[in-house]
Amino acid sequence: MPTQVLSHVPAWVFVVFLVLLVLGLRQMRPHRMPLQRVLLLAFAWAGVSLYSVTRIAVAQPLLVLGAWVLTTASLATLTALRPLPAGVGYDPETDRLSLPGSPLSLLLVMGVFFTKFAAGVVLARAPELAQQVSFELPVNALYGCFSGLFLGRALRLWRLAASHEAHPVQAV
Repeated sequence: MPTQVLSHVPAWVFVVFLVLLVLGLRQMRPHRMPLQRVLLLAFAWAGVSLYSVTRIAVAQPLLVLGAWVLTTASLATLTALRPLPAGVGYDPETDRLSLPGSPLSLLLVMGVFFTKFAAGVVLARAPELAQQVSFELPVNALYGCFSGLFLGRALRLWRLAASHEAHPVQAV
């Protein structure tokens, strides 16, 4: 059955998967990144998530959107309140963040990809589920979790940059 499902997947989906995998794997090494790119990526992933919500929210769009907003806001707040990981720094002269390697970015990106992929497969096989809140609500709340984590992490880094109490930047 998995090979039957995969045989119907357009080729571009595999390309997107590989690109996201490579980008996520690169985040596992220490790297430097402009603050603007961090913020842009967080908002872009939240946008992908919200777009996915609007594509799937059929039965109770306001309820499902509300679940997405609630989970996004909750996780963004909880994540933003956590301390920064060791090794994170900001250089105000270059407006670059120094970030330690972490598998979290890879897990988040793959989480969004596989949630979108799985929801698409399920809806292709059982389109009537698009009319059921019992399907829409948990899927879209999961999208909200991913969005909240992306936005909360970006907010922590933005606060670091805004505070100008930066940690010394080490060469990576």
